[in-house]
Amino acid sequence: MPKFYARRRLSILAALTGLIASAALFNSPTASAALPTPVSASTARSYLASLKVATENRTGYSRDLFPHWITISGTCNTRETVLKRDGSNVVTDSSCAATSGSWYSPYDGATWTAASDLDIDHLVPLAEAWDSGAGAWTTSQRQAFANDLTRPQLIAVTDNVNQAKGDQDPATWVPSRSAYVCTYVRAWVQVKYYYDLSVDSAEKTALTNYLAAC
Repeated sequence: MPKFYARRRLSILAALTGLIASAALFNSPTASAALPTPVSASTARSYLASLKVATENRTGYSRDLFPHWITISGTCNTRETVLKRDGSNVVTDSSCAATSGSWYSPYDGATWTAASDLDIDHLVPLAEAWDSGAGAWTTSQRQAFANDLTRPQLIAVTDNVNQAKGDQDPATWVPSRSAYVCTYVRAWVQVKYYYDLSVDSAEKTALTNYLAAC
């Protein structure tokens, strides 16, 4: 069973981080993805040192084992909630679908005005989570992971960039926009630490190298 239920000490910090990120969004005049601010590089390095190193195992994986997108509020599901959070001047219809707005994808620096051009990326992919421990979770725990709006785990990005990333970890994929790599790897480590997920050896080496440059 994952240890995240034992890590209540992080809950208050995470909630405050979410509030800070939300405040930054409302004060921003331009489209800017509002991923909850990840831990510092020094904290990420400390977290990384504590993560278990293990060989990945994808036996039995199915995306359907991670229920998403779930209803968050009213008629809005997780995808629609992230689109509203990460966009600027987002207008939605009665079913909460975004009909207009502007979105900046921090992975590649592109700006979009149609929600259909965006995917909601699971920063730590669902398959990667399965490989590194989520296969032992309950369905409700996997659902919580797949719809986590508190940790820096969900972000609106260019759809084909997200599809090119697929289920890769930082040993083989990081955002092409170099200015965002540090944020990305800090977020990756924070999510893995919170959910007590392991890393493989190549992944740990890559994360160590990226964090050293943060």
